[in-house]
Amino acid sequence: MKRIFTLIMAAIVGCGTLSAQVTIDDVVTEGVKKEFENDLKTQAVDAEYYSEAAYRAERRAIRKERNTIDFSSNLHGSSTSFNDYWQAAGDNTITVLANINFLHTYKNGRFSLSNTASAKFGYNRMKMDLGGSQQDIWFKNVDEIAISTAPQWAMVKDWTYGANVKFRTQFAPGYAARGDKEMGKYRVSNFMTPGYLDASVGFTYVLPSKSFPLKVNLAPIAMSATYRSDISTRKLDGEVWVDMNYGVPEGKNSKYEGGLSVQLDFDRSWGENGWLRYRTTAYSFYGWVTSLYSHSKIAPTLRWENTIDIKANKYFSTQLYFQLYYNKAEIDKLQVSSMFSVGLTYRFKNK
Repeated sequence: MKRIFTLIMAAIVGCGTLSAQVTIDDVVTEGVKKEFENDLKTQAVDAEYYSEAAYRAERRAIRKERNTIDFSSNLHGSSTSFNDYWQAAGDNTITVLANINFLHTYKNGRFSLSNTASAKFGYNRMKMDLGGSQQDIWFKNVDEIAISTAPQWAMVKDWTYGANVKFRTQFAPGYAARGDKEMGKYRVSNFMTPGYLDASVGFTYVLPSKSFPLKVNLAPIAMSATYRSDISTRKLDGEVWVDMNYGVPEGKNSKYEGGLSVQLDFDRSWGENGWLRYRTTAYSFYGWVTSLYSHSKIAPTLRWENTIDIKANKYFSTQLYFQLYYNKAEIDKLQVSSMFSVGLTYRFKNK
């Protein structure tokens, strides 16, 4: 059967050719324009990146440029000692003086702010005969606290306008003579007795000279206040103790005066390391407002302070201090104070 089927197929192939026709039709399509949309938000990115360390360094540089700090401190003292057989005799003494000065200045554009603070305190110890016995008595000889602030705005070249506020008092009680405390005598001064507050509004001129840095403050509107918190203070007039009121009216704790004031400031250092420094401040207050209403005589208040620092090296220095003070409301005499000391010193400046 298989052989018969094979023979039939061979005959068909041999007898004719098998052909087929395929037709392909043309297909036409319409073009469609497709637009692609981008839904992602774009943002410009700088090549530089944020750095916390760089930001802090920039802020430190700005603070240093705007802020000037000058801090100095001194610790001076002396001691002498003799035994009972010393041929020339003498008293055992100890003297200690501490001194701190701080100045901060802030500048930003036309605005500037100056803050100062200073403190002086000195004690000495000597023997004194009290009731027939020798006793070592500590006695205060230097005592002052002073704080001031002065906001200013630049007007024209070398001129500014603004306010100036100063406060001054002392730390501890003061006595007229050594031994008065042990003998129960009156105090002549105390904390806030007296206390002084000076406030003024006016103009300041800064001399444009590095070799002569003078600053002049002219205040046509000024106020001077005196405070007395301890009403028990007395002073010895001959052999009689009288009220030490520092110009404050009886029964009052404070006195206020209006008027005008003038202040001169000078501060300069010499040498590569500032081995010589001279500072001086002269202040005068003219209380004409109170004088007119009280029909009293017009008497200005004067205060002139001078400080000379001589540095032997980084840690040792010599200081000379001289002050003139006149306040007729307290005493109709010129008050003079001077001091010479040698000892340790430290100073810090950020510029």
